[in-house]
Amino acid sequence: MRILEQAHLTYDPKYYDTSDGQLDGVSVAEKMGENPDEVFKTLVCRGHSGDFKVFVVPVAEELDLKKAARAAGEKSVEMIHQKELLPNTGYIHGGCSPVGMKKLYATVIDASAEALERIYVSGGKIGTQVGVNPKALAEFIGAAFADITR
Repeated sequence: MRILEQAHLTYDPKYYDTSDGQLDGVSVAEKMGENPDEVFKTLVCRGHSGDFKVFVVPVAEELDLKKAARAAGEKSVEMIHQKELLPNTGYIHGGCSPVGMKKLYATVIDASAEALERIYVSGGKIGTQVGVNPKALAEFIGAAFADITR
């Protein structure tokens, strides 16, 4: 959120209860009272080239690895192991945000976000989400939009 403030990007913080252990994306959307089509998860993959690629998709959807690879200009992509997430992004599983990673990795946001006024992404820790304009977010992090879900 500090990074969004420094960039003068408007955001809407939302907090949700984590004590029940229900931390899957659809449960998080329900806890926030938001449509799961407007709440997005951040997934980190390794491309065939060895480079990390970031994909932002609706929480109820699955990343299509073939579409994702094409969108990222890779021969193939695969999800990284959970233990690789923190050292490479600075975030833990369940709190990974497309904003503020240790490095600015090539990022693709699912095309469904383009038509929305606001999407929610992780605020950088479990229990926190931020609502942002998807086009402003894409411009800020240098992301592209593409159809990357099944």
